[in-house]
Amino acid sequence: MAMDKTVVSASEAVADISSGSSIAVGGFGLCGNPMSLISALLDLGSDDLSIVSNNCGVDDWGLGVLLANRRIRKMTSSYVGENKEFERQFLTGELEVELTPQGTLAEKLRAGGSGIAAFYTQTGVGTQVAEGGLPRRYDGSGGVAIASPPKDVRAFGVRGEEKQFVLEEAITTDFALVHAVRGDRHGNLVFNKSARNFSPLAAMAGRICIAQVEELVEPGEIDPDAVHLPGVFVHRVVPVGSAIEKRIERRTVRSTEGN
Repeated sequence: MAMDKTVVSASEAVADISSGSSIAVGGFGLCGNPMSLISALLDLGSDDLSIVSNNCGVDDWGLGVLLANRRIRKMTSSYVGENKEFERQFLTGELEVELTPQGTLAEKLRAGGSGIAAFYTQTGVGTQVAEGGLPRRYDGSGGVAIASPPKDVRAFGVRGEEKQFVLEEAITTDFALVHAVRGDRHGNLVFNKSARNFSPLAAMAGRICIAQVEELVEPGEIDPDAVHLPGVFVHRVVPVGSAIEKRIERRTVRSTEGN
C-alpha cells in the first residue's frame, strides 16, 4: 500500500464501487456524514447497494439521497426515524432493513475490523432480536416476506451468576466511507466529537476505506495520542476543505427572558 494515500477527487476515490457492493458509512445522525463521497457515489450510478450505517440520513441529505434515487437494496441500521422515504420504501417492500441495537451495531463493526468472527452479548436476549421474527422485508401487502432468523443463545457465568447471551456475527463490507475533521497523507484520522461514535468502527470494517478530510496535513503533524483511527485502516484520503455544508439535525434555541 502506498504511503501517500491522497486522491485528487471524490469521484476518483469511489470509481471502483460497483453495483451490488456492501458499504459501511460513518456518521451519527447528520453529524460526520461523508457527503462529498456520497454525492460522488450518486453521480457514479451504482445501485443494489447494501449499506451499514447507524442511520440513513434524511430525505435530502446523507444516505437519504442514495435512498431517494433507489440505489440502496438493504440497510443495516439502528435509528431510522427521520426519513419518510425510508419508511415508505420499507413498508412497501422496496427496501430490506436489518434493525440492530446501536451498541451491538458498533461492536459488530469493530469486531469485523479486528478480525473477530462473532461475539456474545446480553443485548436482545428475550426479544425478537434473539428469537427471530423481526420483519426485514415486507411483501407490499402488509405481510412479511423476509424475517430475521433466530440466533444462538447460551448461558455464561458472569461474576458468579449465570446469564443468557446472544451470539452476534461481525460485519465486514467491501468499502467504507467516512468523514474526518483532520487527516494526514498516511491516512491517520481525527474525528470531531460525536462523529467519532461510528466513523472509526465503520472505517475498520471496510476492506477498502475511503476518507474525506476537512484538513489535510503532513505525516507527523498529528500528535500520535490524538489519532482516533490509525492509517493502517485507511486506503484513500480525499481533501474536501472546511467550507463544505454541515447540516444540523434539530436546531434548538432558548427564548430570551420576556419573549
